[in-house]
Amino acid sequence: MLEKYFSFAENKTDTRTEVIAGITTFLASMYIIVVNPSILSRTGMPFNGVLTATIIVSSFSSMMMGIYAKNPILVAPGMGLNVFFAFSVVMGMGVKWETALGAVFWSGIVFIILSVFNIRTYIVRAIPRQLRYAVAAGIGLFIALIGFVNAHFIVSNPSTLLTIGQMDAVRTTFVIGLFITAILIVKNVKGSLIFGIIITTLLSIPIGRWYGDASSLNNGISTLVTWKGLFAQPDFSLILKLDLLSSLHYALWPVIFAFLFTDMFDSLSTFVGVAEAANLVDENNEPRNIKESLITDAFATTISGLAGSSPGTAYIESATGIEEGGRTGLTAVVAGLLFLPFIFLSPLLSIVPSIATSPALIIVGVFMIKPILRINWTKLDDAVPAFIATLLIPFTYSITQGIIWGFLSWTVIKFMLGKKEELNPTLIGIDIFAIIALIF
Repeated sequence: MLEKYFSFAENKTDTRTEVIAGITTFLASMYIIVVNPSILSRTGMPFNGVLTATIIVSSFSSMMMGIYAKNPILVAPGMGLNVFFAFSVVMGMGVKWETALGAVFWSGIVFIILSVFNIRTYIVRAIPRQLRYAVAAGIGLFIALIGFVNAHFIVSNPSTLLTIGQMDAVRTTFVIGLFITAILIVKNVKGSLIFGIIITTLLSIPIGRWYGDASSLNNGISTLVTWKGLFAQPDFSLILKLDLLSSLHYALWPVIFAFLFTDMFDSLSTFVGVAEAANLVDENNEPRNIKESLITDAFATTISGLAGSSPGTAYIESATGIEEGGRTGLTAVVAGLLFLPFIFLSPLLSIVPSIATSPALIIVGVFMIKPILRINWTKLDDAVPAFIATLLIPFTYSITQGIIWGFLSWTVIKFMLGKKEELNPTLIGIDIFAIIALIF
């Protein structure tokens, strides 16, 4: 039954491969269960309430992506969107978090309308193919950078912006884990990313116990792998706590627009980038089941407001599972199901440190960057916008900024060269919204 529903034969996959891919995607993305509450709790929202909301959004949205859209892409509260929610809207503008949740909900409703009427699909088709390749490559660099930063192998520096961290026990363990994961990948070992995560976790256990000290990057705790218990009671206090009426005040319209625009381009560029890198395209060479995927993303944002979280979006970490062979919605269903037990078992997440998932992210970056070879580097009016988009995604730590400036530079260059046939009304409309978003 599973084989027929998810078209295993057509996608050249099987149940075992899809399950392994789902587990890999979950392991690469599970950090959001703790990270999202740690950010949103700064607004006064209860940590455990946000944790429960995060799990609800991640689980049911991912399962919908798998069952309805049949794509191997995980959906969860988005990084960047949660920072905007907490620090810009609530703490910066002084908006109550209940009202901000209402803004999330209304942005989700607008998402659904745009998706049902296929407007967002037209937006995807308006993206020039050279920029699609650039976005895929930029996301690959972004994923790899996230991996290096999570392991504190790359750290900030006031003089050079970035530099390599001190080679202590933690970084050395990360490097060993990266080399082991890379060797497993090169030798084509099935489940190599999961094995890499497990091996790196085991290598991390002695840190702070037998040698080394992880306190500088683990909130003052000397051990890297810390046991914090097994069970924790779920907190449903944030469900339906949103303020729908106050969030419709005209002063909040820019906030709703910002959620709408940022989430839209995060999800669009993730779908496009992953589809290009993994060849998950339909007969028209467009991202597979794009309308259903975008409706799912809109649904995730809507229930985020209802459950008590910042907007949900498609996760670039899904590329880890796709690299393990995940090609159907079963990958997303497995990943979504794995979130559910952590409503009660959230302390278990402390067992897997960030340096254990970092090698997997870096290896995925290697595969995601492959479409850069398809950019026409000899045609400079294509190459320059593509280069800008590719670099700005990791350099600004934002997929949205990369694609915005890629669009704008593409439009300006093509217009000034008189190549108006390479522009279209949808692309011009995107440019206008991009400029508005930059102003706000």
